Amino acid sequence: MTIYDFNVKDINNNDISMNIYKGKVLLIVNTASLCGFTPQYKELEELYQKYKTKDFKILAFPSNQFSNQEPGTNKDIKEFCSINFHTTFDLFSKIDVNGNNQEPLYKYLKNKKSGFLWTKNIKWNFTKFLVDKNGNVVNRYAPFTKPFSIEADIKELL
Repeated sequence: MTIYDFNVKDINNNDISMNIYKGKVLLIVNTASLCGFTPQYKELEELYQKYKTKDFKILAFPSNQFSNQEPGTNKDIKEFCSINFHTTFDLFSKIDVNGNNQEPLYKYLKNKKSGFLWTKNIKWNFTKFLVDKNGNVVNRYAPFTKPFSIEADIKELL
């Protein structure tokens, strides 16, 4: 099984095959609108604008599993991101990143790259996974890791 074997739902609830991202460097992030890390949307968008023509994609998966910081609907989330941060990278339907109802893609990501002290669970919003052009999960970054500090790793994979 690879990352390309998964199907997810975009922010408009359309089925999306991860296969469409073959040959792209991916930064996959679980997001929330009311989190202290929410300003990272700005850096994420700037990184996306800088590298989108070089086979780079950002995939944002909103989640409400951490202190009810993403309580809105998909429509609310899409509007929030557009109005406040002018995001143009790919937004997906709100998901669970941990637990019995976790998105299968996230189970896969967590099994490929564990977190601090080898923990698998996502600990908070804005945990990031970097995936190379072949679909290999090459790194996992903590929520406090700002997107610009990942730029060198992204450039190396491009």
